[in-house]
Amino acid sequence: MPARTERTPRPARPSLYISVDIEADGPIPGPYSMISFGAAVAGRQDGASYTAADPESRTFYRELRPISGQYVPEALAVSGLDRERLLREGAEPAAAMAEFRTWVREVSAEAGAQPVMCGYPAAFDWTFLYWYLMSFGGESPFGHSGCLDMKTLYATKAGVPLRAAVKGRMPRELLSARRHTHHALDDAVEQAELMSNLMLWTPGTPGTPGTPAAPGGAGGRVIGS
Repeated sequence: MPARTERTPRPARPSLYISVDIEADGPIPGPYSMISFGAAVAGRQDGASYTAADPESRTFYRELRPISGQYVPEALAVSGLDRERLLREGAEPAAAMAEFRTWVREVSAEAGAQPVMCGYPAAFDWTFLYWYLMSFGGESPFGHSGCLDMKTLYATKAGVPLRAAVKGRMPRELLSARRHTHHALDDAVEQAELMSNLMLWTPGTPGTPGTPAAPGGAGGRVIGS
């Protein structure tokens, strides 16, 4: 009987992490609307190597026409957007999703990488984003599962329960210096910086974000996940 030959696994394709933030006028898509969303390229991972991008260099932003008459006033107020103006001037969701798909594919092709959406927390933003992509065009450039949750990433690296993975408990050096404004593009850029800091963070290694430098020396940043 001939000996079995071990198959060499194909090398994994690099990933391009795209930070996405959405603003909505209610808790779930369909009955309620995504009224704006922003995206910023955070960085590229190739194997164990991660390269941070300038989060302001490749961005996308749209404000959308609401798709239903229902809304939660408190949720709408968070974004500061005028719903009546959005009904008149907001982009049609189908057109905005088509433009977003094109943008994601362009930045991913430039990077030679597969796109991965990242969010903080991803569960809320991904729910709206994926629903809109599939409802208005039937296609997601991220597939059905190409998303990464920054809360889970931090909890895993820090060794803390997921419910303890909140910005108020993170080392200050991991956080962006930018304000969280609830403008979708501002927050996507802010969270792109958090994503890169998390990817470059090795807990317990002097000189990495979130870890105090050892006495007598600054240490170097470790590039890797």
